[in-house]
Amino acid sequence: MNRLLHGMRVVEAASFIAAPSCALHLAQFGAQVIRIDPIGGGPDFHRWPLAPQSDASLYWEGLNQSKQSIAINLARPEGRALAIQIITAPGEHAGLFVTNYPVDGFLGYAELKKRRPDLGCVRVMGWADGQTAVDYTINAAVGVPAMTGPVDDLRPVNHVLPAWDLMTGAYSAFALVSLELARRQDGQGREVRIALADIAMASLGYIGQIGEVQTGLADRARMGNQLFGAFGRDFETLDGTRIMVVAITMRQWRSLVAALKLETPVSALETSLGVRFDEREGVRFQHRDVLTPLVERAIKKRSAAEITSAFNARDVCWAPYQSLAEALDSKRFSSEPNALLSPIDHPSGHRYLTPAAPARIWSEARGVPAPAPSLGRDTVRVLSEVLNLSNSEIGSLHDDGLVASA
Repeated sequence: MNRLLHGMRVVEAASFIAAPSCALHLAQFGAQVIRIDPIGGGPDFHRWPLAPQSDASLYWEGLNQSKQSIAINLARPEGRALAIQIITAPGEHAGLFVTNYPVDGFLGYAELKKRRPDLGCVRVMGWADGQTAVDYTINAAVGVPAMTGPVDDLRPVNHVLPAWDLMTGAYSAFALVSLELARRQDGQGREVRIALADIAMASLGYIGQIGEVQTGLADRARMGNQLFGAFGRDFETLDGTRIMVVAITMRQWRSLVAALKLETPVSALETSLGVRFDEREGVRFQHRDVLTPLVERAIKKRSAAEITSAFNARDVCWAPYQSLAEALDSKRFSSEPNALLSPIDHPSGHRYLTPAAPARIWSEARGVPAPAPSLGRDTVRVLSEVLNLSNSEIGSLHDDGLVASA
């Protein structure tokens, strides 16, 4: 954690990935994030993966690192009113809210703004018209599963990474900081609505795929593990290790050719075809059918150890296929200096490697991440510090069943 956003107070009322990851990024940069949870937890409080022999969600623990949690009975009007008080509480750098609650619900912006006109709100949605959606349904709707998978299989292939959720979370953090910067200049409150569907479609447009379709080219065809537009694919070594090799830039291509000692056959192909493979990546893609067997044979003659030595010596862009467990065992992400991952004790009772902020200030140590709170752990603290309630007032709320502590 760093302290770039120290002093900023953000209230989060959200479930699943996009909005909670937005607030997570803010907390990792030093903001105080107060998470409003229903008593007993929200719809993602027990979402898989669960800790061994437990119903504690490792997913929930991961997304809620470095936050505070207040548990409120949101089924009752009094509990909802209390939540609104916390969201709209005074403070120079407070009044910032992240949510995926419905536009027209009790946390709608119009009602919140009445209590704090300068409130800055980021609202994550499925579709921009308010229709429900999650990453996987949006992904299906924008056509990505039709581009994914083996060339000879027409069935749609879902990705396992919720990319649109994660991208929406990151974009939402950027949007909220932008809201705060604008508010400091003009004092105005605003709500930014960010739909997963819009993030997905815009992202495809940014990388040229909308233009690809709109200018008369067909929808992107399946290519298996082949990299589109340049040279890249999976290959197998002599001893059965599968690796991914990519050569997009001129330097990457020349490094690969030199590491595999393919200068002579590649030069011969260039002469016969009247092209230069080291000038433009698209040429390598166009002629992948003749280049791929050449590289495939060269890699198949060498063991994984030989490939590792040759590729690393030439700075080839490549990696072995491995499991997440193998990646963690490699220590690449947890070794000093400035390790991304640190072993942390979590509310589930388990200690495991946990990521700090992926961004690192060059002149500073990365710092150790803080674990997620137990549900409702900070109820007393938040009510006292944010709403200035006395211990007896907090006790009355607890006795009335409006709040719960850990």
